[in-house]
Amino acid sequence: MSSGFLQAQGAAQGSRPVGGAVCKGLEQSSELSAGGGGGGPSGPFPKWAPMLRVLTSTLRFPRPWKPLETRGCSSNPGAAGREIQVCALAGPNQGIAEILMNRPSARNALGNVFVSQLLEALAQLREDRQVRVLIFRSGVKGVFCAGADLKEREQMSEAEVGLFVQRLRGLMTEIAAFPAPTIAAMDGFALGGGLELALACDLRVAASSAVMGLIETTRGLLPGAGGTQRLPRCLGVALAKELIFTGRRLSGAQAQALGLVNHAVAQNEEGNAAYHRARALAQEILPQAPIAVRLSKVAIDRGIEVDIASGMAIEGICYAQNIPTRDRLEGMAAFREKRLPRFVGE
Repeated sequence: MSSGFLQAQGAAQGSRPVGGAVCKGLEQSSELSAGGGGGGPSGPFPKWAPMLRVLTSTLRFPRPWKPLETRGCSSNPGAAGREIQVCALAGPNQGIAEILMNRPSARNALGNVFVSQLLEALAQLREDRQVRVLIFRSGVKGVFCAGADLKEREQMSEAEVGLFVQRLRGLMTEIAAFPAPTIAAMDGFALGGGLELALACDLRVAASSAVMGLIETTRGLLPGAGGTQRLPRCLGVALAKELIFTGRRLSGAQAQALGLVNHAVAQNEEGNAAYHRARALAQEILPQAPIAVRLSKVAIDRGIEVDIASGMAIEGICYAQNIPTRDRLEGMAAFREKRLPRFVGE
């Protein structure tokens, strides 16, 4: 794999080319040699071309970004009537972005406008190098996301239903592929597509009283936005089958016991205890080296899908990408000088 390959991938996506020294190191990588194949138009290791595209996308910080209108989602959840609002926190929380779901009339159901605005927000946030953690939260008390908008779906033809569910599946893929860590703050009901949205996030925090489940079989449906794939990867096949076949609902406390959520906390009077715990978790991630965190996410997400030998090769590729970063040198310098590191994401 030549440096020109990575540079061409970057140029094709409007990104900065990855350093040639990294590419040279990858050419000599024994992990790649173990998993690669013969030459060809994709380079000497065509098997890894998709992986390299993911890495290029993860690390690229393109042309100057036009900030989103934040619309004050913390202070005024109903601002401008937007169903999806975006906040970029400031001060000591700078680097944490929030997507606030605010469709009270339909309990944050996944309708056309809701999905369109969420895709728009994700597309812009993923280009912002300042975002180190992204939190999904609700502006509707007692609800995270009630799932698909079945009233809206009743008006669709069979062909339209198929296309919309495909769009929902694409939305969940976009959430899962977001380059920075994502956290779902589940302060209320997360049913059907609402739980599928949370499953697409890297981490989940729930109020102990929250209710969640893939309940589609109780409505004559089956999970269609990734639930049949992400739940077994999260909990194991047998337990996922039991929960999907029965359409069972779980409390936040039960979900934590099963490993479905990372943390469950007692709900407060304001109804936002999970959000506060999610924000505390984000604050733990915030000071860590952002490129190393992003590459760790790629290594885990891609590695879990393959055999252990291929997974080790993926880890090797990700590690090699991190070697020439300023943050790695800063981390070693801080250790040597016995001080806290100051990571800048370069």
